[in-house]
This record gives sequence, C-alpha cells and structure tokens, in this order.
Amino acid sequence: MTDQSWRAPILHVDMDAFYASVATRDRPELADVPVIVGGGSRGVVLSANYLARKSGVRSALPMTRARRLCPHAVVIPPDFETFGQVSASVMECFRRVTPIVEALSLDEAFLDVRGATRRLGSPAEIAEQVRTTIHDEQGITCSVGVAATVSVAKLASRRAKPDGVVVVPPAQVTAFLHPLDVGELWGVGEKTRDMLHRLGLVTVGDVAHTPVQTLQRVVGHQLGGHLHDLAWGTDRRALTPRAGPHEPDRSMGADETFARDTDDPEVIRRELLRLSSRVATRMRTAGVAGRTVTLKVRFADFTTLTRSRTLPEATDVTVEIHHTATSLFDALGLQRARLRLVGVRVEGLVPRETVHRQLVLGERDHGWADADRAVDRATRRFGNAAVRPASLLRPA
Repeated sequence: MTDQSWRAPILHVDMDAFYASVATRDRPELADVPVIVGGGSRGVVLSANYLARKSGVRSALPMTRARRLCPHAVVIPPDFETFGQVSASVMECFRRVTPIVEALSLDEAFLDVRGATRRLGSPAEIAEQVRTTIHDEQGITCSVGVAATVSVAKLASRRAKPDGVVVVPPAQVTAFLHPLDVGELWGVGEKTRDMLHRLGLVTVGDVAHTPVQTLQRVVGHQLGGHLHDLAWGTDRRALTPRAGPHEPDRSMGADETFARDTDDPEVIRRELLRLSSRVATRMRTAGVAGRTVTLKVRFADFTTLTRSRTLPEATDVTVEIHHTATSLFDALGLQRARLRLVGVRVEGLVPRETVHRQLVLGERDHGWADADRAVDRATRRFGNAAVRPASLLRPA
C-alpha cells in the first residue's frame, strides 16, 4: 500500500498518561493496577493511568472524588524533578529528528519533519521511529498524529491513543473531521460547544457547511473565521520552535492544598516560603530566571484569586520570590479568611545567562543568590533535606 503520509509533515506527539507512566515505569507490580498521581486527600488528580480512567478518574478531579470512583487505585505523590528530566530527554529525542519542535507542555509537542524525510523516511515512518525510541530510552509510550496542519494532527493523536499512530492525509481531512462533534475541535471549549449546539451546529461538518459570514455574525468575527478554518482543516501549518517549559513565554509554579482550611497567616507565609523555594530550585536547575511573580489563593468555598507583580530584574533567588509572594498576600488584607490552597508562580522566564543584575553601591560581594547555589550543591550531594530554611524545620 502506498504511504499516504508524504504530504502530511506535521506530527503531534503526546505521551500516554505521562505522569502516571513515569511514576510506574520502574514498578512492574503496578502494571495491572489502577494508579492515580496526585496530592493528599484534599488535592487534585495530576494524572491517572488508563485502568483508573476506566472508572472515570480524570486530571484535575478532586482526590476525594477520585478515590470514591476508584477505591482500589494506588495513589502516588508527584515527583516533578523526575518528570522534568524525562520530559527534557523526550524533547531531545524530538530534536534529533528535526530542529522545528513546538513544545506545548512537558508531555506533548508538534514536530515539522519535512526536512527529515530524505534522511529518515516518510512522516508515518518517522512517527513509528519516534515511538520506538521513546519507549526504548524512557520506558513509556506515546501516541502520534500525522497530518498537514497542527489542529488535525492534534485530533489524530487523540484518536491514536494509547500507543499508536493515526495518519490523516490531506485527501482524507474532511472525511476524518466532519463526523466529529464540534466540541472535539482543538480550542473549542465547553461554553462554545454548548452555544454551537444550541444553534444546531452539532458536528464539525455542520460548522464547515455554514457560511463563514453567518458564523461571524453569531460568534464574532475572529472566532467565526477560526472555526471555519478548523472545520476544514486549513489552520496554520508553520510551527514556532519552542524548547518546552524553559522558553521565555513559559512559567514555573507550584501550589499546595492545606490538610485543613487555615486562616493562620504564619502558616500561610511558611507555605509560601516552601513553594517559593521549590519553584526557585526548579528554575535554577533549568537555568532560567523570571520577572513576574504570581500568587494564587483558593478560599474554602473554592473561590480563587490571583495577584501578580513584575520585578525590575529577572530573578531565580528564593528570598526575592518569597518576599514578593508574601507582600502580594499581605496586600490582599484577608482578615482571617480561611484558605484551602496557595500557589506561587514565576512567569516571563528567560535564560539565566542573559540576565545582568544592576550592581548596587555598598552591596555585599556574596548574597542570597550565592547562598541558594550553595544550598543546591548540598542538596544534590546529600538530599533535599540537607539544608532548608529554619522556619520550615519540623519540631523534634
């Protein structure tokens, strides 16, 4: 049979249940057991393997509900350092194939392989090679969609799950797209889907055969034109190379759900210090710094607020990030409001070597940045508990 993928050079590679797969790859006893990766009883699901998903467990589901849906699941706490290392290795595998890699997250990316076909074969053959390499090197599986445009490739990878390849050549795009529910289009959220359904536009084919001017009158000029392009699979073909979470327009963050709702400002400030330290350590490991610090607080009734502040210079220093986060918290003036969750995020990341700090007259030769790096060296050698702020030490 003739390989029909030659005119479909865009690959969307998506790891299968990435966090759960990484967490269990060295634990063969969990191969046939439902597994959930997530926080404590009051946290949320980060990932679940396919056995747990059969019971209705999904990402972002509250852990209490996930446990009710799948009471026999094994719950594993997340190991973000390992996830980051595996992701970096996966992205490096992609770049051995092509330099045009647009990473969407730790576990998925688009690849433009048109420059690699002479060396490696057709896009379908390259997709199979990528799957084999990732399985052999990382011990996890992935699914690959192959198409001429990014949105169709993304939908194709969803159809390929788990551990498969689906090719949608240009001649088959409409046959592939038009029977689908309009909610499956990439970027169409629940509200847009419900609105389109109310208008009688249930399938992608319904949208495709609605005049674009009509769509624009109903949902707005920009969205109407975008939906029309998606419905015919004619959206953008060019990729923007991105190196994953370390790109300047990316961010790093961490949050924590308290075991009990708390209104104690000292407890909250200590947790902000713990989170700031975790985020700053990840940034230094990745060799990036950021200017915008964002605080997230979630109240007992699940109402969530975020506040941000942009610093004069990019930083990866724990004390500076923590100071900014706590000042944002103090500025809220919560008056003993009970909190369920707090989070710290640093945005606008840039490579650390591009940051040049302004010297201050009378400033010490060695400061908090040097202290952080000394702590990093100690923890790499002796473990994460080797050095920590005194306020985070548990009483004996």
